[in-house]
Amino acid sequence: MTVLCRGQSIKTLSSFIDSLQAFRFFHSAAAAQELGLSQFDNAHNLFDEFPQRDIGYYNSILFYYSRDRLYEQALKLYVDIHHAGMPVDQCSLSCVLKASASVCNHAFGRQTHCQCFKNGFLEDVSVGTSLVDMYMKNGCMGDGEKVFDEMREPNVVTWTSLITGYAKKCMIERVLELFKQMKVQDVEPNPFTFATILGVLADRRAVEAGVQAHAMIIKCGFGSVRVVGNSLVNMYGKCGLINEAKNAFSDTESRDAVSWNGMIAGLVANELDLQGFELFRWMQLAVVKFTETTFATMVKLCTNLKDGSLAKQIHSQIIRYGFDSFDNIRTGLMFCYMRVHEMSYATKLFSALDGVRSVVSWTAMIKGLQQNGKESDAISLFLRMRREEVRPNHYTYSTIMSALSSTSSFFQVHGEIVKTGYESSPSVGTALLDAYMKLGWIDDAAKIFERIEEKDVVAWSAMLVGYVQEENTEGAVHFYKELVNEGVLPNEYTFSSIINACALPSAATEQGKQFHASSIKFAYNNALIVSSALVTMYSKKGDITSANFVFERQQERDLISWNSMITGFAQHGYGKKALSLFEEMQARNIEMDEITFVGVICACTHAGLVKEGENYFDMAVNKLRIDPTMEMYSCMIDLYSRAGMLENASALINKMPFPAGPMVWRTLLAACQVHRKLELGQFAAEKLISIQPNDSAAYVLLANLYAAAGKWPERAKVRKLMDERQVKKETGYSWIEVKNKTHSFIAGDISHPLSQQIYSKLGELSIRLRNTGYQPDTTYVVHDIEEEQKEAILSRHSERIALAFGLISLPSSITIRILKNLRVCGDCHTVFKLTSELEGRDIVLRDSNRFHHFSRGLCSCGDYW
Repeated sequence: MTVLCRGQSIKTLSSFIDSLQAFRFFHSAAAAQELGLSQFDNAHNLFDEFPQRDIGYYNSILFYYSRDRLYEQALKLYVDIHHAGMPVDQCSLSCVLKASASVCNHAFGRQTHCQCFKNGFLEDVSVGTSLVDMYMKNGCMGDGEKVFDEMREPNVVTWTSLITGYAKKCMIERVLELFKQMKVQDVEPNPFTFATILGVLADRRAVEAGVQAHAMIIKCGFGSVRVVGNSLVNMYGKCGLINEAKNAFSDTESRDAVSWNGMIAGLVANELDLQGFELFRWMQLAVVKFTETTFATMVKLCTNLKDGSLAKQIHSQIIRYGFDSFDNIRTGLMFCYMRVHEMSYATKLFSALDGVRSVVSWTAMIKGLQQNGKESDAISLFLRMRREEVRPNHYTYSTIMSALSSTSSFFQVHGEIVKTGYESSPSVGTALLDAYMKLGWIDDAAKIFERIEEKDVVAWSAMLVGYVQEENTEGAVHFYKELVNEGVLPNEYTFSSIINACALPSAATEQGKQFHASSIKFAYNNALIVSSALVTMYSKKGDITSANFVFERQQERDLISWNSMITGFAQHGYGKKALSLFEEMQARNIEMDEITFVGVICACTHAGLVKEGENYFDMAVNKLRIDPTMEMYSCMIDLYSRAGMLENASALINKMPFPAGPMVWRTLLAACQVHRKLELGQFAAEKLISIQPNDSAAYVLLANLYAAAGKWPERAKVRKLMDERQVKKETGYSWIEVKNKTHSFIAGDISHPLSQQIYSKLGELSIRLRNTGYQPDTTYVVHDIEEEQKEAILSRHSERIALAFGLISLPSSITIRILKNLRVCGDCHTVFKLTSELEGRDIVLRDSNRFHHFSRGLCSCGDYW
């Protein structure tokens, strides 16, 4: 009985002491609140007036310091407590650990950890959680996880602290692993746990996992919690599921500025800029306080829309709400004004930064000047930046490299880049190798590429472009394989470059198809830059059907797509399809350029539509105010020349606003040979030889013109002149691809291993052709020899040898595709037509001018070529 009473007395006394300590704590807290938030730094001095100062009194002040983010004052007060020899409890240590974590004072945190151990508080869950949080925020992941593992029962806050630490270090796999362990341990996640997980999934664009997490959130009843709702909006926005983001935004209760900002940013990121602007107006009507993020997003929106008027309105709001001094907003505004070509506004903003200009603002201004075609001003600003001793960063060097025009200044900047150690930076290294490739120095570019420490896909793709510029298909394909072997994931620019490489004459047709399949595998085949490259590649490789198939499936089309398809139809002899496509462009009000009209006039040329070609040329020059280029004039000369209207062609040359180039004179000279216009042909040849004295085409065409007119002495003189000037006639050759291997032939070629079978097939064809009534047209042999010899020469033209090889090597179901570097002669053209009917084969021949599709005895050119 006595023992029981004593026990009850002890409990009563303990309860009384606890109540007294609680009274002191809250009394102290109330006093602290009366001081006002701005006077916490003097709070403990005022509390000196109270006669009893225990740890509860100091804890209250530590609590308010932490709550008001006065972390340095909290640490100072704790040092005073420690020096006074006053005992601390778990509340004191938790507050101090939070303060040291927030200011990243790792040393202070470790010392506090020692005190926790000394005072026996490590098993306390609040102290353990604070220790985990402190180590994770200081980047000491191992120490944080060690503390976590030593805790008996870590709670949801502890788990969340650990997960958040790894999330901030972008250690995504570890975050997801810990989240799974947490569920296995039957620890229910709280809203902050889910917010962290959703942030990780958003960065990974892990849509499926994000949807599963959302289902768990709804099950836990956190769907309307603001911190979770904001994270859902962010996750769905980054994953491109904008409707789901809108739903999450609508379900979020008590939306704050973060909620609105996240939704607007999601709309802008998904190119729904007008909806983003509408939501901004609703945010304003909802009287939600704008933040720095709000205006940073709105400036980006204006940049995307390229709307200078809207940018000025947003700028006025930025000034009104006092955000005009924020560096990221000012830089964003500068970039926006430069994007809409409002350089005066951008310059004023830059000038207003006098004394506080960062390297970011300098770089933005340099880039804007460069993008607005003011390269010299960009270089001058860069030099001024250096004079003001502002140190460029890798973005600055990347920007200025593309603005440099002279080789000397280029080497000076390269030298500076080497000194500052930026040469190995991916962005700078890529800009350097791009600059070297533009100079045509592919080997130097390759050396720069090797020096880049962390080669990203941009650097690999840039190097790939260099091989394409060099027309090195084999090198490009080898380099792509190396890229894949290194584990680099190709992007749309990679595929665009390698497909462009496959469009080169030296590329095998099957290679392009293989890379098309790879682009489908990586889901880049519908990217505009890739699909446009595919249209061009298939068109240039003679597969106009596949080119049109890709074009029809394009989800969006740019001018390159339209131009490629129009030009492709024109070169393949489908003039009406090309013109129909042009009319569709007109109906859709798509802006056209000189390349569009080159394709259209080319279509008229190959179809013999002279009047239509004249109308299109007039439309381009007089209605659309497109400055006619040399190529446009050349197409018009070709249009008149093929129709035998050489007087019109000469008149147009005389009206040209600039001297006619080699292409124009070569076109006229070739037409003079066809139409036997000797005098005009001599004049055109003289002009062409004066411009390009070492080009064999002028001499050969003139010699052939003399031969066709029976002027053999004059022809001999031209050939002698070629010998004197050491001008070599370009050798005609044809090539064909069989089983991924290219086989080349010259006239009379007997070097191929299957020569016996090839000539046997040619002999067989010759007999069958003559049985159909075919007679060789020996006028295409410009030699003064016997008719039999002329027929023998015709029968051994390189394209016929390639055809025979294709017939004996390729199954009947496969189209025979042959390329020739010179214009096919009329007799061979006839042979190809007849062979397509005799053999029942589809044949595509690409000569120096166009494509010929032979099928069932007909050619796509309609014999007008």
